[in-house]
This record gives sequence, structure tokens and C-alpha cells, in this order.
Amino acid sequence: MADRRLTPFSGRIAHVSLQGQVEAPLTEGSPARLGLPLVPLLRSPGGALDRTLLFGDAVTVIDRDAGHAFVLSAKDGYCGWVDEAALAPWTPVTHRVATPATHVYAGPKVQAGMRHPLYLTSAVQVLSEDGVWAETPGGFVPSSHLLPLDQPAEDPVAVAEMFLHAPYLWGGNAVSGLDCSGLVQLSLLSAGLACPGDSDQQQAIGQAIPEGAALQRGDLIFWKGHVALMQDATRIIHATAYTMRVIAEPLAPAEARIIAKGEGPVIARRRPTGTPARTP
Repeated sequence: MADRRLTPFSGRIAHVSLQGQVEAPLTEGSPARLGLPLVPLLRSPGGALDRTLLFGDAVTVIDRDAGHAFVLSAKDGYCGWVDEAALAPWTPVTHRVATPATHVYAGPKVQAGMRHPLYLTSAVQVLSEDGVWAETPGGFVPSSHLLPLDQPAEDPVAVAEMFLHAPYLWGGNAVSGLDCSGLVQLSLLSAGLACPGDSDQQQAIGQAIPEGAALQRGDLIFWKGHVALMQDATRIIHATAYTMRVIAEPLAPAEARIIAKGEGPVIARRRPTGTPARTP
């Protein structure tokens, strides 16, 4: 059975990539970007939250209904519904936000007034820079908060560590609230590595680590419905509902606690490899 999260079929209209697989009108869709800082990706128009998309994320619009648009996310292939008001025209982007959060200002000075926030991995088009401020079509962003798209972070775990104490939020993908798979996806995408959105999908990342083999910084540890990154051979960092925030802790007591709660043992250990992230 096809995974609905990765199937570009709204129930009425399908993407041309599904030709011969579904009986429905087909479309190539239309390219767009997201123009709001945080955009809920829903299972149905106005329905339950699956994930959160970010400003500048590229999408293909496949269907529209009841003020919502069914989209295919370019960065991870995730499909779902967003509010039509969140859509903006597709334009080239040059940089990504490299800090947990930043702000777009009305002018190139801190007193100019903040227009809206941006969050890690949000994509923008830089029109000009003066070393302090980067001008974008929507306003000015501190240059030190941005990196060119071709300059990934060196260490995904260092990215995750920037989120320590950030609040837990189911389906969240930003410092204002994120879940376990959101933390992993932000960390790997920042490092230029492809990463799907949910923890069960992330179990296909990279290479399996043989049972008994030593763990290392950057490895992924999976339980049913949960994922953590290894900080080193014995410690993990993860967004957990146990504390409702991102924490770092030793792996052994975390394993014991999760088993004691009836949520089972570790089910997979993976080492991310150099599969490049998709171009925004």
C-alpha cells in the first residue's frame, strides 16, 4: 500500500509521476514557494497536522479545495494540504537561514522594525549585501544569520545542539517547537544531507550499524515512533515529550526509561551518509 505522505494524489487529482498507478486526472502541477514563516502541512483541508513547512520551501501545487492547496514538498517529497494564503510565487533562492531563528527587518538597521521571523533552513533570495545586512525581496536580514546554499554546516550534531531546551511540539520543525524527527531533519538538511520528515522514514537513512558496533557522533538511534542523534559514543540529543523539550542525556538511562514505559527497545541504528539534500 502506498504511503499517503509520499503519494502526490489529493484524492481527486494526481501528479503525472503517478501515471498508470491511479485512476484520476493528472497534472504536472505548478511551482510555488511558501511565504509565511511556519506553514502547517495537513492531512486534509483544515485537518490534522502532519509536519510544518518553512518560509521559502519549494512546493508543487497539485490541487486546490476549500481555501487550501494540496502540495508536494521539494525537500523531502512529503505531501499534504496547506492554507492557500501561505503560497507565494516561485522565485530563485540563494541563501538559507543558518541560525535557529532570525528576523526580517524593514530596513538595514535594528531600529527599522521587524516584519516577521525566519527559522533554520528557511530559504531566501539575497539581492545585495554590505557585510552586515543582506537585502531580500521581503526586507533585510542580518548577514551573519545566513549562509549560501552551497555552504552546508560541517556537523549536524552541532546544529542539533543549538536547539537544546527548545520546546517539544508534535509535527514542529522550528525552534519555536519541534519534535524528534523535526530536530533530525533540520540537523541533516543543514549539513546538506537528504532527510525525510518522519522517524519511520528516517530509518532508511544511510547505513545500518551492526549490533554491537561502536556508536559515534552523528549516528541515529530509533525506537518505535522516536529518534535521537548520538552526541558521542554514549550520549544522545533528542526532542522528547518526556521533558517537553530538547535535551541531551546518556543513552543507557534513556533506553531503560523508554523500555520501562512500555515503548520497547531500540529497533534501528543508522549512520547517515553523503546523500545530498535536494536543491531548494
